[in-house]
Amino acid sequence: MNRSQINSQAQPPLGLSIRNVSKRYANGVQALTNVSLTIPPGMYGLLGPNGAGKSTLMRTLATLQEPDTGQLLLGGIDVVHQKEAVRQTLGYLPQEFGVYPNARAEELLDYFAVLKGLTNRAVRRATTEALLRQTNLWDKRRQKLGGYSGGMRQRFGVAVALLGNPQLLIVDEPTAGLDPAERVRFLNLLSELGENSVVILSTHIVADVAELCTTMAIINQGRILLEAQPPAAVAALQGHVWRQLIDKHTLPALEREHQIISAKLLSGRTLIHVYSPDRPGPGFEPVEPDLEDVYFSALTGCVGRARQPLEREEVGP
Repeated sequence: MNRSQINSQAQPPLGLSIRNVSKRYANGVQALTNVSLTIPPGMYGLLGPNGAGKSTLMRTLATLQEPDTGQLLLGGIDVVHQKEAVRQTLGYLPQEFGVYPNARAEELLDYFAVLKGLTNRAVRRATTEALLRQTNLWDKRRQKLGGYSGGMRQRFGVAVALLGNPQLLIVDEPTAGLDPAERVRFLNLLSELGENSVVILSTHIVADVAELCTTMAIINQGRILLEAQPPAAVAALQGHVWRQLIDKHTLPALEREHQIISAKLLSGRTLIHVYSPDRPGPGFEPVEPDLEDVYFSALTGCVGRARQPLEREEVGP
């Protein structure tokens, strides 16, 4: 039995609406400020640097804390006031989660299934087998979790999160620290899950969003800078991104003259990307923009002219 068979009676995926959500912690840190997002079924990327407010928003959606103000609706369910209803249809893989190192994967997943309310032994056995096969852990089901690699533990965490057929699946920084092969396996797994649920991928890794997500938002310092479909966001920068390979000591002067999106080392020199509607000067050549250019142009506040067309194009009335 596979997960699609287990889900044969599942309801269509629910959309998620977040309106004017703010959160300030007791230490005075303003983690979220008037965050509003519309998240449809499928893979949704929440992209931002460490400390941007991503985990705060994910914990709020997972009913682990309440916002100071604002409203969160999963379909017709009020996330703040109907926590138990949300938890019945929620799967959550936090950035860090613990496992019992001496427990075997099959046994521990069975235990979590009981906690999730799967009391029928035959159904529970079929469910755990389907999830372990889906996460490519069936051959390692009798291995102790203490011997799992980082990627295997992440996939086991997804198996736990999928118990109960969640309509909302939240994964927080899931590929951080994974080797390239494990990252590919994990991303392939997430792409399959996005076909049946709302899957929110919270990450600072641009490539994860570029490869997986049909819609995304960029967040920094607790504020949403951009909400868009990645291809449309990239297309809006077409013809406005230029590059030049420079000596590092000239960077400060160029920063004063141009709107620099990003700068990185390349063969001992510095490669800069600049936002400009026209060629910014001699030595610059046009470059095809990518999602990394979108990301850094949003983070640097690189001209409201760059951001506003993206927002107008992608945000509905």
